[in-house]
Amino acid sequence: MSDFETVAASENQAARRGLSGEPGTPNQVGKPGKPRSLARDAWRDLRRKPIFWISLVLVLLVTAMAAVPGLFTSNDPADCVLSRQHAAPSGGAIFGYDFQGCDTYARAVYGARASLQVGALSALFTGLIALVVGMLAGFFGGWVDAVLSRVIDIVLGIPLLLAAIVLLKRVGSDSATVRIAAVIFVLAVLGWTTAARVVRSSVITAREQDYVAAARMLGAGNGRIMWRHILPNALAPAIVVLTIALGSFIAAEATLSFLGIGLREPTISWGIEINNGRVHMRESATPLVVPSTFLALTVLAFIMLGDAIRDAFDPKLR
Repeated sequence: MSDFETVAASENQAARRGLSGEPGTPNQVGKPGKPRSLARDAWRDLRRKPIFWISLVLVLLVTAMAAVPGLFTSNDPADCVLSRQHAAPSGGAIFGYDFQGCDTYARAVYGARASLQVGALSALFTGLIALVVGMLAGFFGGWVDAVLSRVIDIVLGIPLLLAAIVLLKRVGSDSATVRIAAVIFVLAVLGWTTAARVVRSSVITAREQDYVAAARMLGAGNGRIMWRHILPNALAPAIVVLTIALGSFIAAEATLSFLGIGLREPTISWGIEINNGRVHMRESATPLVVPSTFLALTVLAFIMLGDAIRDAFDPKLR
């Protein structure tokens, strides 16, 4: 066999190995590798972090507690008997009873619903406002950006809790629905500025990319470019900020309810329970410690989850 025939036979044999997907071949045509993406790299980084799994488990646990509290306690939080005032743990009341003879643990479990509802809806409406303002300011620039940026600066300079106290003082109704809606409205109107700045920065970066210029050359209008090309790039950083903000909104609602400005009884909220426990702390500290622990762990879980997602999506931090 000539040298030419030997080389040709070797090439044919190597090609057959590549097509069959045998290991050790440099080019496995039959099994192409999965393309790398930011989301895939972020997930690979997230699943290696214990802090991500711990915070995720806590968030899922609190969400399940708010959605189906009956899974965590069989006692009725409204079943209060004065004869059990500050009684020791018994039956399903694993943390005893408060000054009204109510199950401390049951009220802490049912308090998750109102607190999480206010935090989640506040974050949702905050995200909608931030996306609209940030995308308009970042995409159009010029006087639109100048005006909206000044609006962001003005709102950012207003102390959130102080303004919330002033505005919620004007709400005269004691209806649970009205007060929950009022707290959500105030937190959303005052808390969107940070997310809007993040969205604006992402939009400014995305609008200079080549794919946006290519879309313009193909005749795409501003609306289509913003919806199809800009919005997907602005969502990821906005979700990270809103995840952290959700924990802050839960803490803000608890603070307002603790001060008697936010939610009010008969609504069960961690802030209300903490205030009631504070008043009777000398008789028993458990009604103060239990809802405080639930609140602290929930806020910490959302903040840690947001931090983990932010670090995973930021290439500079890898």
